[in-house]
Amino acid sequence: MIDLSYHDMRLHADPSRVVVRPFHIAWGGHGGPPSRTERLVGEVLRMSPQEARNQLETVLKDFEARHWQTRRVFMTRYDQIEDMLDLKGEEIGDEKRQLIGAYFCHEYSYAAAALMNPSAVPHFDQSGMPAGSQRILMSMRAVGEGHISSVAFREGIITSDGKLKLAPEPPFATATDTIDTVEGEMPQGAVTVHRHRDSTLSGTVIFPITQAQSKGLEDLRLVRFVHDDGTAEWIGTYTAYNGSVIQSELMRTRDFRAFDLVPMTGGAARNKGMALFPRKVGGEYMMIGRSDGENLFLLKSDKLDHWEDGAKILTPKFGWELVQIGNCGPPIELDEGWLLLTHGVGAMRKYSIGAALLDKNDPSKVLGRTVEPILAAKDQDREGYVPNVVYSCGAIRHGDHLFLPYGIADSSIGFAFVPIKDLVDAMR
Repeated sequence: MIDLSYHDMRLHADPSRVVVRPFHIAWGGHGGPPSRTERLVGEVLRMSPQEARNQLETVLKDFEARHWQTRRVFMTRYDQIEDMLDLKGEEIGDEKRQLIGAYFCHEYSYAAAALMNPSAVPHFDQSGMPAGSQRILMSMRAVGEGHISSVAFREGIITSDGKLKLAPEPPFATATDTIDTVEGEMPQGAVTVHRHRDSTLSGTVIFPITQAQSKGLEDLRLVRFVHDDGTAEWIGTYTAYNGSVIQSELMRTRDFRAFDLVPMTGGAARNKGMALFPRKVGGEYMMIGRSDGENLFLLKSDKLDHWEDGAKILTPKFGWELVQIGNCGPPIELDEGWLLLTHGVGAMRKYSIGAALLDKNDPSKVLGRTVEPILAAKDQDREGYVPNVVYSCGAIRHGDHLFLPYGIADSSIGFAFVPIKDLVDAMR
């Protein structure tokens, strides 16, 4: 019997968590009649100074207290419109510039519908931590208007006595941004997005930015990856969704200031739910994936961004997982082997979390797996947007326990601590 310790904290959807995002209005140009963008800018330029001041004051009264450095955001957005319309050289006062910027922004509630499917990694800054405590970083899938998913973050500390303390959310959230994009056009391929220089990570949201991601960045499985030279990089696999097609992509960062969003190629990248090992094994990059939607496969590659289908290593076996199995995040290295958290789907499409142990030198060898789930949807963990689901995108080792954040019913996030010894001993 595995005795889990549950934390009474829950993270829920919150419609009050909003960011200012660009509002794209059709851009025509090409020598034809004025576009909506040109017409709107022209209307503001024709306003008297007093009328522009009154309009701006109304906007600021409604929104300035809800957002961080609102005037600067408007000015930044104006700069983008200025470049597009070639307004440089025009004598336009700051109030009209801010007002133009405001017309091309909108407020977006990024976690109004759900907050779910977290992953946890060691924080990149462990300075000042007392012995036995560690600072952690958690990624979360935030679902907002239009059921579009983005990536949010939360920082925290796990103390030496196993207590979880999350850093408070800042009053304002900001979206990452990219440079060199064309107004009204979604970029293709790999892009780099940047956290605002004055924004905390707990107040930062990564939104879809490319065409392939346009309807969502889903289920980031984040891992601290150690390269052969000993340097560390934080790498996450996630599902990019454009409304009809999915593909797996990588998020890569060394400082959580700049984030590279990189599409993966190869047959395995057409599927979701890929999880990267935290280091090379036998000189190769390795992942756990579900190439056929039902079983788990071990994938190998000599490139981080190219993955072909691999060897099947785990199939549904027990009643709680007979419909399908998948991973619940990157494998965790133990003395005994690679600990892989799994999820299984059983009768009535009930999701449960279990585990398997893979050989450390040859992860295609399964040393054991849990006969019964270690965590299942029940009682308060059943109700929500999608009932009877518990799901995680990654746990973290803390001493002799796993810290396991998990999604509840595709709606909220809960937390548990799992004794590692009991977990390994329960495998058959």
